[in-house]
Amino acid sequence: MVDKKMNIYLVGFMGTGKTSVGRLLAKNKGWSFVDLDELIELKEQRRIVDIFAKEGEPYFRKIEKKILKDISTQKKFVVACGGGIVLDQDNIKLMRKTGSLICLSASGEEILKRVRADLHRPLLNVGDQRKRIELLLKMRNPYYMKADKVIDTSGFSIKQVAAKISKILKNNK
Repeated sequence: MVDKKMNIYLVGFMGTGKTSVGRLLAKNKGWSFVDLDELIELKEQRRIVDIFAKEGEPYFRKIEKKILKDISTQKKFVVACGGGIVLDQDNIKLMRKTGSLICLSASGEEILKRVRADLHRPLLNVGDQRKRIELLLKMRNPYYMKADKVIDTSGFSIKQVAAKISKILKNNK
């Protein structure tokens, strides 16, 4: 599935644990970790919620794609990707070409519990968050299913999920 020198891309819906799991996985492997959303905020010098509000989602996706291209030239990175990165087929191809694509998933109910109080989720700045989560999950699931492996994080600790990923990657060498 992945060459030891390539990257691991964690994709999936917001609140599935990509950043937390990614940090631990990178630490365990002795690799570097990067969160694409954090990198975008650094480059743009503003929060993603502000980018969405002022420039809109298409602008954000354009920046996201460029930064993914830059990161994909590196090796031994665990990359936590934004939830919508898979909506662009070119992004999926690039991640597959330069590493393993692992999707972290969780139930809509679990996601709502995890992100309910987070005001920095521009796609959830709506009245009915539960309905929005279910709609976005339904729309994005076909894209998430293109990952090399899907891991449900519901009810598992960060440590357990990181261990599952390590085991999968070890077994697929």
